[in-house]
Amino acid sequence: MLRRAAGRGLGAPLWAVVGRGRSGEAGSPERGPRSARAPRIYTRTGDEGFSSTFTGERRPKGDRVFEALGTTDELSSAIGLASELSSEKGHAFVEQLHKVQCMLQDVGSNIATPLSSAREAHLKRTSFSEEPVLELEKWIDRYSEQLPPLRAFILPSGGKSSAALHFSRAVCRRAERCVVPLVQAGEADPNVAKYLNRLSDYLFVLARYAAMKEGKEEKIYTKPEP
Repeated sequence: MLRRAAGRGLGAPLWAVVGRGRSGEAGSPERGPRSARAPRIYTRTGDEGFSSTFTGERRPKGDRVFEALGTTDELSSAIGLASELSSEKGHAFVEQLHKVQCMLQDVGSNIATPLSSAREAHLKRTSFSEEPVLELEKWIDRYSEQLPPLRAFILPSGGKSSAALHFSRAVCRRAERCVVPLVQAGEADPNVAKYLNRLSDYLFVLARYAAMKEGKEEKIYTKPEP
């Protein structure tokens, strides 16, 4: 049985395919005679510029649902890069970033399930609660208590880990801007927008924390001379 739950990442529609792979031909050097053939990465179903939501709707790829999905995927990728750079420095918060990436998969599931066409079975699988939002708030408070007061505007800086986290924060803000219209139209859960809003705050605080732990200087905004 093969279950495909997210297509090619968050940027692709969610769907489930149940079936059996075709067994490999006898004598194949890559596979034994009874092994299953791996599914192909490409499906050709989007060649005409349309893709599917988890509810089965076919929508243009320029639809705001797919714009939000793609930006959420980009956000997860940016956080993945920040996580790798932070791991090289031995930061303990890397596990939190991995959990955030997992939560973004759930964010994508909710976005890909427009409430206007969702059935009860869809909603049970893709609902998004307030609990992850509250967890982010706890993390924000924990790191904020350890940071020096912010008395000026800072620029994305403070070493590679910090700069990558600042970049993730900026992508997160864009993902939030993509999701808010869906929430306002009643197509996505409000907790998804709340999560992205808190996540951008978390990434900002974490960027400052990473700079502090690495002993890197945060660059301060100064008004350029005329």
